[in-house]
Amino acid sequence: MSGSRSEVGARLGATAAAGMERWRDRLALVTGASGGIGAAVARALVQQGLKVVGCARTVGNIEELAAECKSAGYPGTLIPHRCDLSSEEDILSMFSAVRSQHSGVDICINNAGLARPDTLLSGSTSGWKDMFNVNVLGLSICTREAYQSMKERKVDDGHIININSMCGHQVSPHSVIHFYSATKYAVTALTEGLRQELREAQTHIRATCISPEVVETQFAFKLHDKDPEKAAATYERIKCLKPEDVAEAVLYVLSTPPHVQIGDIQMRPTEQVI
Repeated sequence: MSGSRSEVGARLGATAAAGMERWRDRLALVTGASGGIGAAVARALVQQGLKVVGCARTVGNIEELAAECKSAGYPGTLIPHRCDLSSEEDILSMFSAVRSQHSGVDICINNAGLARPDTLLSGSTSGWKDMFNVNVLGLSICTREAYQSMKERKVDDGHIININSMCGHQVSPHSVIHFYSATKYAVTALTEGLRQELREAQTHIRATCISPEVVETQFAFKLHDKDPEKAAATYERIKCLKPEDVAEAVLYVLSTPPHVQIGDIQMRPTEQVI
């Protein structure tokens, strides 16, 4: 019995390895790659031999990560690109640069996102717009441009992965993230809508969202920028997910056979209650 289990494990491992091998030397775009989940995903893809364009408003951290990947001898390459995901002009310019320098995008990982502590009853309109512009519009523009890049090059096996949140599946009792939660519910709807439109277009391009709960990043510190103690407490009360846990989920999704459509992966820390 143990022999048969090991044989199954070996086959599964070989299948996963073969699944990632088909992506070697192809290009992935990772938005919000300057830290947290985005940086972990970019590193994991470079380790798998992909060319990765990592973008963010500031690229200093991505340049450092690119140097680390190179010195570590990873088979892929990380290419930093400055892009403000709240600006359509910036996004279109980035896709134009990718087209001219690297032919186009085969994988688009929409990771960039932000939260502002603006409640529904007293929040600022500017804070709501900041969240909507990046979390919904920026993601949608990147998705559209990635699909057009695949279509014009007749890429029929591409993948678009939206880094969502469990806030896109349930409304938290914390008022400071209610509008943020609304933007993530939009991501849930956009991912399924994208899947349906890709089927209507008769392509084999896949659409997936990955929805983690509490991940230990700078997210809480940016949300509670005036209360660092409250931010720190977010990550101290339980053993949180790590950015690398989400990166492993991305690799799993990409490594599945082309006929397998993963719609959503929902992830929570084991110790989390709700």
